[in-house]
Amino acid sequence: MSNNLNLNWYPGHMAKTKKQLIEDLKLIDIVVEVVDARIPLASINPDIQEYIKEKTKIVVLNKADLADENETKNWVKKYNSQGITAVEVEASNGKNIQSVVNKIKVEYEKIKEKYIQKGRIGKSIRVMVIGIPNVGKSTFINSLAKRNTAKVGNKPGVTKQKQWIKIDNNIEIMDTPGMLWPRLDNQEYAMHLAFCGTIGENSIDNEEIAYYLLEYLIKNYPNRIEERYNIKIENKETIEILEEIARKRGAIVSGGNINMQKISDIILNEFRSGKLGRITIEVSR
Repeated sequence: MSNNLNLNWYPGHMAKTKKQLIEDLKLIDIVVEVVDARIPLASINPDIQEYIKEKTKIVVLNKADLADENETKNWVKKYNSQGITAVEVEASNGKNIQSVVNKIKVEYEKIKEKYIQKGRIGKSIRVMVIGIPNVGKSTFINSLAKRNTAKVGNKPGVTKQKQWIKIDNNIEIMDTPGMLWPRLDNQEYAMHLAFCGTIGENSIDNEEIAYYLLEYLIKNYPNRIEERYNIKIENKETIEILEEIARKRGAIVSGGNINMQKISDIILNEFRSGKLGRITIEVSR
């Protein structure tokens, strides 16, 4: 197995999105960045801070129901220690959505004086929601609005254009298309994004990704693998365990060989859907 994905995924529409985002930020009071709670480092766009400059930012750790609960709380504490407000959210079921609304109002109270001085008395708080593809940004916005206003899909880049969504009498949300950064130079982060399905399927080799995911899970969550697939992993190599799981799941082709594509899809889908339990790939240090 090669440990170098050589990913360089930057669709043409992303460059246009970046230019529009920078322009739209002039209209915004507060930025809410949605990240995947399982991979808080890999799923943050490192260029965003440069774009938003001094504007207030709130980090939403979405998909918290799929992440290790203790690790998510550690991430919230870490952000708070850095002076950044962070909230763990389960957008798929609406858990903690109201906490985000409350945090937006609290943060606006800290900065509203400068807007009052500019004559913006009584106007809505203008919030931009940003996030790379497939972190659940549209599901989060729909939960905020308590209705289906943002298009949701299970493939990266479903949101195509910006739109304003009224949350209540005081808050308006600007949705924006998901945007990756120009290069994925950090191979570890690229791998983590691939684990979680953030990178489009045409850009990766699922067999390779599943192998490395299984390798990580064997090292960090061995009990989950043993319980889910009813196997013992002690003193076995990753490829041996992969083959054993394949036989347990009937991923076999003629001649008794392993159907690598099928078992790779099974492992990736069961991780991404939470069937392997609550797992965090990137822990707070």
